[in-house]
Amino acid sequence: MQRDVEFDADGVTLRGWLFTPDEGTGPFPTVIMAHGISCVKEMYLDDFARVFAAAGLACVVYDNRCFGASDGEPRQELDPWAQIRDYRNACTFAETLEEVDNDRIGFWGVSYGGGNAIVAAALDRRCKCVVSLIPMVSGYRQFRRFLQPHLAPMIRAAFDGDRRARFAGAAPQMIPLVAERPFDPYVVLPQQESYDFFTSTHAERAPAWRNELTLRSAEMASEYEAGMFLDRVSPTPLQMIVMTNDLVTLADDAIEFYARALEPKQLVLLPGNHYDAYRESFDLTSAASRDWLVKHLIGT
Repeated sequence: MQRDVEFDADGVTLRGWLFTPDEGTGPFPTVIMAHGISCVKEMYLDDFARVFAAAGLACVVYDNRCFGASDGEPRQELDPWAQIRDYRNACTFAETLEEVDNDRIGFWGVSYGGGNAIVAAALDRRCKCVVSLIPMVSGYRQFRRFLQPHLAPMIRAAFDGDRRARFAGAAPQMIPLVAERPFDPYVVLPQQESYDFFTSTHAERAPAWRNELTLRSAEMASEYEAGMFLDRVSPTPLQMIVMTNDLVTLADDAIEFYARALEPKQLVLLPGNHYDAYRESFDLTSAASRDWLVKHLIGT
């Protein structure tokens, strides 16, 4: 069963869906679910939630603030720390629902949201297990590896110029997330596979998605270090799922940072690129996520 929900998050209304199992009366173990960079919930989160609901889990799925159906200004601005607080706000909202077992709540996140889920789980002990799918673990490393070194001073100057312009009352500068010419230095995700995924998914199932972010979103992403919280997640059980050919959130970085996490933990390595996690390898990524959540929220 699926119904629309909305809740207050520090004065901002976030909107999404509540999925519950078709069988049973609850209260159910529940998963808090949010998406990655610029994505809206229609970009496959509903598919994952249905798999989890079929296994006996309720799911609170929502659009991040400033994106999709949720409120928040400026639009299209990604503040990682605000998104982390919203995982916790969503958890508090879930606790008010009669369908939710407050003692069995887990966090699930994908891509940028995979990093957010790690940090939120490290900070909030109401989370009883966490799944981090294809996570971004180091914005600093990603920034340096995506950007040619000689362009770094130009980008830093743009960040500073945007900050001064905002201070003077100007609207935020906007940049594209993806582009047909991916080597434009102002494109956030410069991979051809990123352009193909976002444009096709927008056309097929996510008309609310917009191909733009504030420039400050890129600056905040370059400062964000979710992987530094991995050793703080324990004793909450952590699963990390990595696509071995991931050139977006960088598989080698994710595997290296995973070693910092303490037990209990599980690393799942699957062949494919970043976006295969949503489509070509969906059966594998959703099953691995489901099994970890069921193990730690429901039991055998």
